[in-house]
Amino acid sequence: MTPENIKTKIVAAIGLQRTKFVSDASQAVALGINAAQLNRLKKGDTQNVLSHGKWISIARKLDVQLTDAPAWVTAKTNVYHFVYTQLETCQNNSLSGILCDMADIGKTYAARQYVKEHQNAIYVDCAQVKSRQKLIRHVAREFGVNHTCRYTDVYDDLVYYLRSVEKPIIVLDEAGDLDYSAFLELKALWNATERFCAWYMMGAEGLEAKITRNKDLKKVGYTEIFSRFGNKYQQVVPHGKEAREDFIKHQAALVAKANGATDMQKIYARTEGSLRRVFTEVQKLKLV
Repeated sequence: MTPENIKTKIVAAIGLQRTKFVSDASQAVALGINAAQLNRLKKGDTQNVLSHGKWISIARKLDVQLTDAPAWVTAKTNVYHFVYTQLETCQNNSLSGILCDMADIGKTYAARQYVKEHQNAIYVDCAQVKSRQKLIRHVAREFGVNHTCRYTDVYDDLVYYLRSVEKPIIVLDEAGDLDYSAFLELKALWNATERFCAWYMMGAEGLEAKITRNKDLKKVGYTEIFSRFGNKYQQVVPHGKEAREDFIKHQAALVAKANGATDMQKIYARTEGSLRRVFTEVQKLKLV
């Protein structure tokens, strides 16, 4: 049973999300509910509208906190500024780019925050949708386009939609996890939406290694993908051991301080700059 206070928070998040879609029908598709259910929620009717599982699913999708713990505060780190600015530039000019950098430095967090705040922007965790069909159907669903009909119709409708709405952007995180057919389909979709849609691919060093290796092997599609995404791997973290350690330490301190921690030396000693571990340590401090 979903508590009423949680339902209220979810309905509020649904209201905030509405500006990202061109219609209620599109938002309903993206949320995985029907238009009638969405209409009832908008009117404040939360009784017997959705199952408990659907409430939780929407809460996850909209990043609604289910506890009363203090909300996580965003720290404007160098990585945050870099990713946010890159996405803004790409979306405003319908450009594409690739960011390949260390894991656990806040790339995903920054991208999710950007998508949350901008219309016609979607985030895709490619690790969850590795195959061609899963990827395209997921992208269609995130934009509120019909994603359950025949695949060719989903693809055609998606192309039409991306060419019709104002400055869409698709952020592909963990892109190195996509299988080969999905990479080729990305190239096709990029071609079909050139100058209408912005793209941004992100991953750790493995993404760069995968693209470079397959380019060198002259495997069909990889040279074209690299070219379409700007012919350059972007990077935020500086080179050199000392500069890198200073960068990571500064990031960890900013994040920990923004969320109430005071002993930065202790935080760094326990986390070595890993932002996931910083999150865990800060949560522990809040429980004391």
